[in-house]
Amino acid sequence: MTALLEVEDLTKTFHVSRRRQVTAVKGVSFQIEKGRTYGLVGESGSGKSTVARMIARLTEPTSGTVRFDGVDVTRLDRAARQQYRRDVQIVFQDPFGALNPRMTVADLIMEPLQVHRRGTAKDQRDRARELVDHVGLGTAALEKKPVDFSGGQRQRIMIARALALQPRLIVADEPVSALDVSVQAQVLNLLKDLQEAFGLSYLFISHDLSVVEFISDRIGVMYLGDLVEEGDKRDIYAHPTQDYTRSLIDAIPTIEGRP
Repeated sequence: MTALLEVEDLTKTFHVSRRRQVTAVKGVSFQIEKGRTYGLVGESGSGKSTVARMIARLTEPTSGTVRFDGVDVTRLDRAARQQYRRDVQIVFQDPFGALNPRMTVADLIMEPLQVHRRGTAKDQRDRARELVDHVGLGTAALEKKPVDFSGGQRQRIMIARALALQPRLIVADEPVSALDVSVQAQVLNLLKDLQEAFGLSYLFISHDLSVVEFISDRIGVMYLGDLVEEGDKRDIYAHPTQDYTRSLIDAIPTIEGRP
């Protein structure tokens, strides 16, 4: 398989005062293959969301490289940066906080197309109509506002919005952690269906190893800014080499009478 995204020795240091600094991410390296999902798992404060923000160009790395299709994205000119922003979209944990409550679903989905000047007004409307169907909301949702929907439905709106520009990579930062377990399963299955339909690659961020194991092809485990373990999901789950990874596995709830 060909790598779509290559992260090499990525580091982020925050200066919290004149004399004190905190290194949130320490020399992290991994690859995401085209059409595959890379799961990054770790507890709060592990640095996984900072990695996601650096890949999405929401935060600049202190050092290291991020290559997309072989090109270092930290050295792009203005036109190439615009294309990268179309190619890489992010889905956040809190859909209600990320969605403008005054906008209709149609406007929310069309907004990225308008910002990037993609298509006519009719093209944009048609794209919104197509995407609400793809995420299972139906065209009746187009004229409603975020307050009219449940948490799981709002996350579907966020996913539709992320798909508007036909991205190649979606960075999903804790996209199901605020949802009930049954709704989590529905959203995860939707993400899998969309990946197959559109050939998407995902960077999936979560603190829950069972969720990451379900959706990912490869898994990286982060602890205090370090990538402490990485590999095929079956190997990580069945034969962890790090005590921290074992503790994440042990924290997964089990049904009494089952392993």
